[in-house]
Amino acid sequence: MTREYEAVYVFDSTLEDAAINDKLAKHHALLSAEGEVALNHWGRRQLAYKIGKRETGYYVVARFKADGKVLPEFERSLKLDDGVVRYLISIHEHELGAPPMTEEQLAAKRARDDDDEDDE
Repeated sequence: MTREYEAVYVFDSTLEDAAINDKLAKHHALLSAEGEVALNHWGRRQLAYKIGKRETGYYVVARFKADGKVLPEFERSLKLDDGVVRYLISIHEHELGAPPMTEEQLAAKRARDDDDEDDE
């Protein structure tokens, strides 16, 4: 079954940008992804905590559609790659944020806000 996934990679910050792009192309070739893999390069950033001797990493977020059967081989490839410090793959179900409110919910919220203003 094809689903939409999101992967966050933390690469070794000492790698060149071209090497990171080569690694991404190699790993994403294993996915046989439907359509294009959308990449968002966040660049080099400070890690929240040290990982080994590393204090910085190169962050990349990828969104792709793929069959779940190919993920074990994809993850195996990421685990064996010395340039990948950490990664996280999750199912992308919807954009982050609060779910949209119905008209009734919006009207009730406006009424509560009006009542709060009257109390002041």
